[in-house]
Amino acid sequence: MSNSQASDLLSGLGQRVKLLRARRGMTRRVLAEEADVSERHLANLESGTGNISILVLEQVARALDCPLAELLGDETTTTPEWLMIRRLLHGRTPAEMARAQETLSALFGDEATPRERAQRIAFIGLRGAGKSTLGRMTAEALGLPFVELRSEITRIAGCAPAEIQALYGSVAYSRYEREALQETLQTHTACVIATAGGLVADAKTFDILLKSCFTVWLQAEPEDHFARVLAQGDQRLMPGNRNGVEDIKLTLESRAGFYAKADLTFDTSGKTLEQAFEGLMAALPPALAEAGR
Repeated sequence: MSNSQASDLLSGLGQRVKLLRARRGMTRRVLAEEADVSERHLANLESGTGNISILVLEQVARALDCPLAELLGDETTTTPEWLMIRRLLHGRTPAEMARAQETLSALFGDEATPRERAQRIAFIGLRGAGKSTLGRMTAEALGLPFVELRSEITRIAGCAPAEIQALYGSVAYSRYEREALQETLQTHTACVIATAGGLVADAKTFDILLKSCFTVWLQAEPEDHFARVLAQGDQRLMPGNRNGVEDIKLTLESRAGFYAKADLTFDTSGKTLEQAFEGLMAALPPALAEAGR
């Protein structure tokens, strides 16, 4: 393998690690602690100067004419059927992949009916988009219960999400988040839900949400996210406020494909609260508003 190939492989690996970390809303320090590696080693990995041993694995994979994932025991390499599905999907366009996902979901999933989904509205998006504020206003306008998922997580776990993350780690938090969502869906046949920004990072939980609710992605410009979060006194996303907007841009980049799965996208930037609410209510399909009443 040439030096150029090695550099490209390590650079790509580092970028994927960085994007996955951003998608889960984890700082480098938190990831280093949970992975039991030094923060310096993780920084090297993300910058493209990681452990050279990954290059050895790549050379072996090339010699065996198989994906690196197959050497690492990825689930999608364990059976002939998985490998054939991988080959069938390889190189497909995003639109083709979306159609394939919808077909498989309809074949194997337990998606609620359109009317059942219309009776639950779930807001997704990054912190500072307006999920809680607009969610409460929407619930009041439609005469529906409002559920702040973070509050439900706190009730079930007996401590705040930040404490769960600090004491038990991100895996435990994801477990509580899924439990809170499932309990909410079992309790309310009709409601408005404000989710946490990182819910989309857990594929299973996000899939449950998509199948059970009409989802709305509240968008905003990174600078607006930053200003709103600071105004709320919440600085979790920006330790010391260094590179705050850039951190938000990276997080948005890592989650945008997931947020885009929503049934409706609504941009709150450049609008007053009243304008945002009026625009949102106008954007909701008439049948959805009727189902909520």
